[in-house]
Amino acid sequence: MRHPKRAITRDIGTRRPKRPGRERAELEALTRPEQLRVSGLMNRGPVTIHQDATVGTAWKLMKTRKIRHLPVLGADGRLVGIVTDRDLRQVILDPDIQAQLGNAPRALNVLTIGDVMTWGAITVRPDSGLREAARVMHTHKVGTLPVVERGRVVGILTETDLVQAFVDVLGEGLLSKPERWGLEQ
Repeated sequence: MRHPKRAITRDIGTRRPKRPGRERAELEALTRPEQLRVSGLMNRGPVTIHQDATVGTAWKLMKTRKIRHLPVLGADGRLVGIVTDRDLRQVILDPDIQAQLGNAPRALNVLTIGDVMTWGAITVRPDSGLREAARVMHTHKVGTLPVVERGRVVGILTETDLVQAFVDVLGEGLLSKPERWGLEQ
């Protein structure tokens, strides 16, 4: 017969820490969900496009996938920029471009993503905190951050993902317990 104390598993978190002074770190490990890191919330395997693709290809891809941002990859597969639905609308509806190229269908097949994209996208790493990612998005006024690891796009974090994380945190009641966030007065 097993002793009742030994039947309790260690991952419950009810035991006293072996080393004094580590209570706070262990409490945070138990109460802070993995989602407070970009890696826990990002969309893995984002839809990307190469810089030499046409604007029409990007427009169709965004429309069928119902997305607003496409990380743009160079010939070597590394991130070189980002194109948004706003970038494409400005090109398609711009009267100057229409006058130069003739009509919208021609503009879609002549211009490449490299001509209309934003070069040098602002990125985050998978181990970055959500607070920092939100701060970067707010400061630079962007709606998405490509998540890059060793030069390769591994995910994408959107403002919708951050709002969902906020809703989840509110639902868990973590904001009502500031000591769990290290916000003690």
